[in-house]
Amino acid sequence: MKLTRLFAQVLILAACTVMATSCNDKSQNAKPAATVPQAAMEKMTIRYVDEDSIMNNYNLAKDINEAMLRRQNQFDAAQSQKGNEINKFGNAMQEKYKNNGYLTEESFNADQAKLQKMQNDAQNYLGNLQQSIQNELSQSQVQLMDSINNFMNEYAKQKGYDMVLRKSATLYIDPKYDVTKEVIEGLNKRYNKVAKK
Repeated sequence: MKLTRLFAQVLILAACTVMATSCNDKSQNAKPAATVPQAAMEKMTIRYVDEDSIMNNYNLAKDINEAMLRRQNQFDAAQSQKGNEINKFGNAMQEKYKNNGYLTEESFNADQAKLQKMQNDAQNYLGNLQQSIQNELSQSQVQLMDSINNFMNEYAKQKGYDMVLRKSATLYIDPKYDVTKEVIEGLNKRYNKVAKK
């Protein structure tokens, strides 16, 4: 990015020089060509951050990750529990059927309906739980990105940076422009952990 900006400035200066010499040949009354726009001469201050390092070391991101792992474990446990209950009842039905335990077709149909209801209830429960986890994840991601963006806006202004890029969005940046560690320290200093419910 810096090289591109520098290259653009060199091109502007070269173009102005060419125009100035060609104008000077035609007329001595022409304005001097040293009127390169000031904005083209400004130096941009650019830094970058490694977003993977931020996600691995920012305490809010770590807390969100831990919370999502707990919720995933909760879902897995619920899925296992519901599956075990359904399998247990289904096996009991099969055993009862093998041993001629059903004296009437109505009692067999009642158990079959109960098994179907257990499956439907489990599917609904797990679907709702999964949706709840997905909603929580979406809200947490919004909270995380808002936190990072708000901090970065303040940080960049305070430091006088024109731009802070993501490392993954670049092909190469000199490591001396890496402010990841400083950003992580600032984010963690500002973060107030909310007590677990």
